[in-house]
Amino acid sequence: MRVWIATGHTDMRRGMNSLALQVQQVLNRDPHDGDLFVFRGKRGDLVKVLWHDALGMSLYAKRLERGKFIWPSARDGVVVITPAQLSYMLEGIDWRHPLRTFQPQLAG
Repeated sequence: MRVWIATGHTDMRRGMNSLALQVQQVLNRDPHDGDLFVFRGKRGDLVKVLWHDALGMSLYAKRLERGKFIWPSARDGVVVITPAQLSYMLEGIDWRHPLRTFQPQLAG
């Protein structure tokens, strides 16, 4: 499974059908292939994730109470990230440069 980020901002009034159409027409991807497609609103505090499993389409939305989701610039078009990076993003962590809390200095 891949995670595709639609750069720029998306009208968050859109539902799963119009987002799936955007995936197909703008991102040139198949919205039914099992990948995750992530969209961000203009204010930056709301994301929607579109996913199709073998049974149907799902739409997940998350809004941050404080802060904004870290997002690639619009000039990048579409960006592929790992599921782990998506997890960071959904927690409000900078997925591009996560900081380790502990790194061992010596073995033993």
